[in-house]
Formats: sequence, structure tokens, C-alpha cells
Amino acid sequence: MHLRTLGQGLEVSAIGLGCMGMSQSYGPNPGDRDDMIAVLRSAVDLGVTFFDTAEVYGPYANEELVGEALEPVRHQVTIATKFGWDIQGGKSVGLNSRPEQIRAVADASLARLRTDVIDLFYQHRVDPDVPIEDVAGTVGELVAQGKVRHLGLSEASATTIRRAHATFPVTALQSEYSLWTRDPEAEVLPTVAELGIGFVPFSPLGKGFLTGTVDQRTSFADGDVRSTIPRFTQQNREANHALVDHVSALAASKGATPGQVALAWLLAQQPWIVPIPGTRRTSRIEENAGSTVVPLSADDLADLDDLAQRVGVHGDRYNEVHMGYVGR
Repeated sequence: MHLRTLGQGLEVSAIGLGCMGMSQSYGPNPGDRDDMIAVLRSAVDLGVTFFDTAEVYGPYANEELVGEALEPVRHQVTIATKFGWDIQGGKSVGLNSRPEQIRAVADASLARLRTDVIDLFYQHRVDPDVPIEDVAGTVGELVAQGKVRHLGLSEASATTIRRAHATFPVTALQSEYSLWTRDPEAEVLPTVAELGIGFVPFSPLGKGFLTGTVDQRTSFADGDVRSTIPRFTQQNREANHALVDHVSALAASKGATPGQVALAWLLAQQPWIVPIPGTRRTSRIEENAGSTVVPLSADDLADLDDLAQRVGVHGDRYNEVHMGYVGR
């Protein structure tokens, strides 16, 4: 696995692993915890060193899973987790990035992750009730105390990124970015490029759609978040398949999979972009790692660059409630 460098010199594998789906959001959770531990450890064997979790995934169960799985190899990996939600009775009921909450979450996450330091601590969503300077300053204090190594933000606007970075250096900005979600390109990517901040795309495979395994005939299980997303209605899936058909044809010509082409396109955008596709299967981790050697020519990249605009993308990437949390 190739390595890449985010902001502040943080070096990680070119492809990370988003761990959320091992505990929530994609239908029934895996029944055997040991199976997920084995998948996480196999990722390390395949060269993945960057693992993404959050207290709200579960809640708490995902951090506990990641902590148990990676404890024997903790010195080999970078673990990112997140704060920023008000979790009551096992559910998030809103945002909370008050300094005292950030400190409490850090201590609780350290225990669940079975570690003495959090490598990358993201604000999961920007809290409009707490100045970002207070958030960045609090994480800076945790860095000074040795509990955290780096500050990250997620789904923040360019203005917020600048304000946070002026208070304490931001290492990574995490937002949704893929061949069919191009929102960061207008303002966020130029901002992080200017400031020397790394970019971590989540859902780089379009929540599975860009792999070609989801179509208008797919039925989503109970608890699958895609059943609540406008982009995944049956009608929109049918309309959006023109994009996947194009990617699939290019992949076939390269001896690659559609998912590998989608990841290779992201990797080609900037050397400080590190996608974190999620999966529950070792075979998918191996496939995703193979994207680092998929050859895309300048013509291939130019064709993919304007693909979404050319064929159109139908449906919002979140429902109305969740869209309210992004871009602040």
C-alpha cells in the first residue's frame, strides 16, 4: 500500500477504512463480532494503516470494536474518531461541541479505543452554538496534554475551516466526495490546498452505488440508511445508473472494477486526498487497495471529471434533516 501525507505531516495509507458500517447504517449488523475483528486485522495485513470511527457509531459500539481489534497492532496504525453529538439514551439528539463535552468525549473514546492517544480527533459536524475557535482551542489543549495528536473537521465550510486553522492547525477535513458528489470542489478543496490541510473523502464509492452492485432492483434491508436518502429512491437509482455504466465500461477496459476506478479517480485529484471506503469484507478491502495501481490516463481523468455534469446526478445525497448539518 502506498502512503500519503495529510496536514501537519500525518502519514497514512493511501486508502483508509471507514468502520461505521460494521456497527450501523447498512442493514442488520454482523452477528459475529469476531468476524469483524478479523476483517479489521486483515486490513492491517493488507497495508491499511488509517482507520475511521466515531463515538456516535453504535453509539459507542464501533469504537469498542475498533479498539479491541487494533489493540495488538496499535503502534502500526492511525486511528481517527469524532466528537460533536449530544448522545442521550443511546441516540444522538442534537449537536454538542462545548469544551467540557469535547474533553469528556476524548476521555471516554480513549478508554473504548484502548489507547493513550487519539491520532486524529474530528469535530463530526459544526455546532453553530459553539464558536469554532473554542472547539479548535479545546482540541489544542488536548494535544498539549498528550491525549490527542491532530485536529480534524468534518463537513465544514471554507470559512469555518479558516477560522479553526487560525486558532489551531487543522490536519484533515473529512467530507463526502466522489464521482457523483462533487460539492467540495468549489470552495473547500481550494481552501485546504492553500492551508496545507489533508482531505479525507467518506462515501467515496457513493455508499456502494459506484461499485455497480446497486441498481433499481435492489431492496434495502431494515436499518439501511440508503432507504432514507433521496438519491437512492428506485427512480433516482434507475436514472443514475448511466453514470455507473460509464464507469463500468472504463473499468472493463482497464481490467479493474468500477469501484477501483472510482477510487483511482479520487487518488488522482491530489496527493493529499485519502479516501476511506467502508466494508465488512476482507475481499473488498483487498479490491479497494488495488485501486492505487489502476492506470488512468489524462484522457480518462478528463472524461471522468465532467461525467457527473454530462450525465446528471439525480437526488440529494442526504435527506433534508441531514443536509442541514453540512456546510456550516
